[in-house]
Amino acid sequence: MKKVNKTLTKMQISRGVVFSSTLSKKRTEQSEDLTHEVLKSHENIKERIAKLENDSFFNESPYNFNIIRR
Repeated sequence: MKKVNKTLTKMQISRGVVFSSTLSKKRTEQSEDLTHEVLKSHENIKERIAKLENDSFFNESPYNFNIIRR
């Protein structure tokens, strides 16, 4: 699985998102992709981000990319 780093979208920033991780078969987000977001209001932000960055669990999955937005 390859990581793709991008900046947060304006919409994510307006919603209070500080980090997102999208598992995708393609290099860009698709409507059927699995996205997890970490909000400013969440507890344990650093731990949540660390878990989402560790995509080794998905190495045998159909996903090829972990699209990270900060």
